[in-house]
Amino acid sequence: MTESRTPERRSSLAGRLARLGFTDAARAEWLLRDAERGTGSRPGDDLLDALGGTADPDLALDGLLRLLASADEHGAGGELRAALAAEPGTRERLTAVLGVSAALGDHLARHPDHWRVLRDGPAAPAGDPRAELLAAVGADPSAQEPVAGGDGALAALRVAYRRRLLALAGRDLIGSADVAEVAAELADLAAAALEAGLAIARAGVPEHGTCRLAVIGMGKAGGRELNYVSDVDVIFVAEARGAGETSDGHDEDAALRTATRLASAMMRACSASTEEGALWEVDAALRPEGRAGPLVRTLASHRAYYERWAKTWEFQALLKARPVAGDAGLGARYLDMVTPIVWKAAEGESFVEDVQAMRRRVETDLDRRTADAERQLKLGPGGLRDVEFSVQLLQLVHGRGDETLRDRATLDALDALSRGGYVGRDDAAVLTSAYRFLRRVEHLVQLHRLRRTHLVPDEADGLRRLGRALGLRTDPVGEFTALWRRHAREVRRIHEKLFYRPLLRAVARLPGEEARLTPEAARTRLEALGYADPAGALRHIEALTSGVSRRAAIQRTLLPVMLGWFADAPDPDAGLLGFRQVSDALGTTPWYLRLLRDEVTVAERMAWVLGSSRYATDLLLRAPEAVALLGGEGDLTPRPEEALRAEALAAVRRYGGASPQKDAAEGSRSAEEAVGVVRGLRRRELFRVAVADLLGLAGVRTVGDALTGIATVTIEAALAAAVHKIEMEARAPLPTRVAVVAMGRFGGHELGYGSDADVMFVHDPPPGADEAAAGRAAHAVAEELRRLLALPAPDPPLVIDPNLRPEGRQGPLVRTLASYAAYYARWSEPWEAQALLRADPLIGDAGLRDRFRALIDPVRWPEGGIGEDAVRQIRRLKARMESERLPRGVERRLHTKLGPGGLADVEWVAQILQLKHAHDVPGLRTTRTLDALDAAVAARLLDAGDAEVLTEAWCLATRIRGAIMLVRGRASDLLPTDHHRERSAVTRVLGYPGPGDLLEDYRRHTRRARAVVDRVFYGAE
Repeated sequence: MTESRTPERRSSLAGRLARLGFTDAARAEWLLRDAERGTGSRPGDDLLDALGGTADPDLALDGLLRLLASADEHGAGGELRAALAAEPGTRERLTAVLGVSAALGDHLARHPDHWRVLRDGPAAPAGDPRAELLAAVGADPSAQEPVAGGDGALAALRVAYRRRLLALAGRDLIGSADVAEVAAELADLAAAALEAGLAIARAGVPEHGTCRLAVIGMGKAGGRELNYVSDVDVIFVAEARGAGETSDGHDEDAALRTATRLASAMMRACSASTEEGALWEVDAALRPEGRAGPLVRTLASHRAYYERWAKTWEFQALLKARPVAGDAGLGARYLDMVTPIVWKAAEGESFVEDVQAMRRRVETDLDRRTADAERQLKLGPGGLRDVEFSVQLLQLVHGRGDETLRDRATLDALDALSRGGYVGRDDAAVLTSAYRFLRRVEHLVQLHRLRRTHLVPDEADGLRRLGRALGLRTDPVGEFTALWRRHAREVRRIHEKLFYRPLLRAVARLPGEEARLTPEAARTRLEALGYADPAGALRHIEALTSGVSRRAAIQRTLLPVMLGWFADAPDPDAGLLGFRQVSDALGTTPWYLRLLRDEVTVAERMAWVLGSSRYATDLLLRAPEAVALLGGEGDLTPRPEEALRAEALAAVRRYGGASPQKDAAEGSRSAEEAVGVVRGLRRRELFRVAVADLLGLAGVRTVGDALTGIATVTIEAALAAAVHKIEMEARAPLPTRVAVVAMGRFGGHELGYGSDADVMFVHDPPPGADEAAAGRAAHAVAEELRRLLALPAPDPPLVIDPNLRPEGRQGPLVRTLASYAAYYARWSEPWEAQALLRADPLIGDAGLRDRFRALIDPVRWPEGGIGEDAVRQIRRLKARMESERLPRGVERRLHTKLGPGGLADVEWVAQILQLKHAHDVPGLRTTRTLDALDAAVAARLLDAGDAEVLTEAWCLATRIRGAIMLVRGRASDLLPTDHHRERSAVTRVLGYPGPGDLLEDYRRHTRRARAVVDRVFYGAE
């Protein structure tokens, strides 16, 4: 303190105080001047700056002046003033406390000598507080069971407790003690107070020596993460002393009665009101049977209850159990008894669901009971409980086999979960930061009045004090509110992801020894699940899980569950092998295992896909990043053709654009690079469609349309690249227009996974062009297109088959539009008109495509329809095909394409109706089989029931062909009968209970369809 009475300083004081952050500068000036009149001095500049730097300068000034007045009364004012002037650390700690806590300001006014604990050096309390608090109540800290003495023990306990609390708050508020360190010291201080309370209780229970009593800390006290003001949760366990330890060997009932008196007296010693107030409530409601059960139980009674009657939440509470006072040996035995029970709790039926339901009930009850839920730091959305419940549930589920997760403190456990790969690093960092922030705010709120509260103030002064205490100065209220809400949003988001993670339920249902995948547990599980090659599967597991890397840790969490999912698929061994290969391919890619752990749908779908489909597995191995598509159903919806086209043509422009500076070799490389990128796009989209098909998210028409669109875009991009290359080689624009006509299943928009792309090439040079040069250029483009798409690449081949062109293999690969017109006018056979029913000019010059369509429409949809001679010719051709084209030695009824009631039967029915009536029925002018059948029904050319039979047979045959390709990775038209695993896999993929059910259903559909074919196509009665 310094003397200063100059008019200049007095006149500028109010302005300075306002700049320092005093909200009532005039009042503060009056208080300072009043103090100056009384003592002849007032705070110097350093002290004023320190006051202005506090959370609430007005509160700090009030507290300081009261402390100085009290210190003066006790003759210590001079020492205090000198310390404030000369000791920066003392000044900072004292003003920080006074600027936050009115309650500690009151305490200092009552006990002005306690300011010394805020000084540096020996006056500050250090070490275990137990001895200090026992000594304060007149107990011998060195005695085995200290007994307090004196009537003032309760008040003395509170004074000593708050002296330690004051010292801790001083370190806390200047940032020299971390929030976790503060919480741990508060828990230790509470444990010391319980021990002192027990010493006071022994003084009132003379027969205390007949029993042992251990106090078990629960909740935040047990976890060493206590608040400044909180109920201290405890459980009591007792036993009689043995005859060898006491003179008369009391029985157990008498010992329990004595222990109950001791426990009750200890609780009162801590919670009773005195002239120094109370400490906190000691809450024993977490004991067996809650408040309805006995306050004290024996070890055996606790064990019997937990093994037979305990509810899920009680095991969760026991996670933090820790002996804190009383008989240390008995407390240790209690902990040894409950620990195995706690870590088996998650194996109980519906354990995870029970914990989740309890959390929902708490939230619902909070919303119902209070209008302040949004202000709740503890129980509100995004509050402390969201973090704690998430961490505890993950601990209980995964900690059964991983002992590194068994920390009691939330932050330590969260760190262990992150290190073990059970929680993502980013999520753990966000939760840690938010938890520290919320606990810090909770401490500040409680310090103000030393009251048990978890509500953020709703008045501006309280919010301002919080913001400034956290170092926010520009806009303390606004900045604090934004920071708090942001942390709450992030906590809630991650809580809902972790706490309701379906993987938890799956892991919890595993037997305890399998939850952590040791080789022994894996071998047992593989044999039980029916893997065909357990030894090989075990090698894959060991390769995935060996080592101490984070990647191996996450795999050890995932695999116990995924082994069961693989076993649910048709080929578990293939699924596990594929999983290892994909995992190896993605290596240390950070998002991959995080995605599987956090999005259980992805992991479960991946297991089914890998264990069901060699085709999809091969695609995924060639583009493993496509795992990301397995998330939401939206990611498995086939992309629009226009979007694919834009992406593919952008690749062509990027790699294959024409440039006069490029030579022919460089142009060829550019074209190959461009088509390589496009084939990568095709590979990804084929995987998307295959997975949607395997998961039942895409029907027959959707799959056919999607595969046709993928092929169209791929060929279109290859055509663009080929044109660019030919133009570069010629150093001139292409002298003709080129188009590609889709034929067969391609033209019908009904491609399967193993279908070739049947096409015809057409070109049309402009008038006056050199037709020979135009023909050579068009032929070069077609050959280059075929070459580009035939290059070796890690994707299923897209075979371009031009054999449906006029004259077949004997005819030219590319014809002019005029040549097509001449051929169809002079030489066309009925079967060629039938083939044109599926012709769709999809690719190339738009004008040429329209002209080609106009050319062939009269051929395939002739005026008046085809005559009876043509009908008979088509029927003969169909009969010859049935007898000649079926492979030798196969069961014709099981051939999905050419067998009776198969695809060809249905398609020829639709086509003969089109050839007869399409000229007069516009709806029949379609290249799609099912659309043609629908149009025939609408035009009353086909009975609706017959159309339904044909449609169902066609769809089933198409699904079977697709499933065969998906399962085997090779195309086949024959229903599998000779390979049990493949037959079973196809059956499972199609959703049938067993192979016999599929075979029976297929025969029923094809038998009915063939009857319609005989009647409608062949005209049989």
